[in-house]
Amino acid sequence: MLKSVVRAVGAAVRVSSASTFTARALPVSLPTLCSPSATTTRPFTRSLSMLSSNGSSSGFKPKLFRSKVFQPSLSCGCGGLHTEGDKAFGDFLTDEIKEEKKIQKKKSLPKMSGGWELELNGTEAKLVRSVSGEKIAVTFNVNNSIPPNFEEEAEGQQKPAEEEPDMVSSPNFVVEVTKQSAKHPLVFDCHFPEDEIGHEGEEESDIFAIREVSFQPEGDLDWKETSYTLNTDSLDWALYDHLMDFLADRGVDNTFADELIELSTALEHQEYIKFLEDLQGFVKCN
Repeated sequence: MLKSVVRAVGAAVRVSSASTFTARALPVSLPTLCSPSATTTRPFTRSLSMLSSNGSSSGFKPKLFRSKVFQPSLSCGCGGLHTEGDKAFGDFLTDEIKEEKKIQKKKSLPKMSGGWELELNGTEAKLVRSVSGEKIAVTFNVNNSIPPNFEEEAEGQQKPAEEEPDMVSSPNFVVEVTKQSAKHPLVFDCHFPEDEIGHEGEEESDIFAIREVSFQPEGDLDWKETSYTLNTDSLDWALYDHLMDFLADRGVDNTFADELIELSTALEHQEYIKFLEDLQGFVKCN
């Protein structure tokens, strides 16, 4: 009789332990993902934080995405995702495009003086002219051509809108001079330095500078590292001046550089507005 009682008590203990273990093994309840609204900001980020704290306190690492998958309703037949955030994004882009078009100084690209012909390929521009049998080609790209503004107002004060400086595109550019009798074109890698390049006592300094000079195969998009490249950082000033005069005789001077900046700025702004319009269409799935 005593042995029967002991066996019964032992069985009850095992059943109780199993029930406790099963209860501990149940996953922690996950917060349900909901549709974004004006009162809910980044609910998924908050869900991750809650999962982390619950998991560490219970010793259980829950798996993500066990809750019901959020399926927002589709507003068009494109099969894309449409949320309240997308709608707010699209409305913002509409206003941004309007403002950018208001401040757009030139609806069409300005013309270059000196008989330069303009060829466009997206963000890349190529200016070409011929002088006495020589072909001069200047190529630049407006991507990453606006210098960052690192100036900050003291004590967190911001400049009034009317005092904000205009964005100016000053891209690096490559000048390629081709002669019929020469084996390879002479190529100049030029840029707009932060400080004007020039000698003391000169009335007018150059607004652009030559960085490197090399002979390269005509039309080759990549600068061949196997061709000798003359770097102007440690170059004799007399040789450098002759190189600048060589470019000026072919129409690449300060006047050209000023007009190139004006052209590049207009082209960059035009491409920026086009990007905003494409982004708006993508967000709205138009």
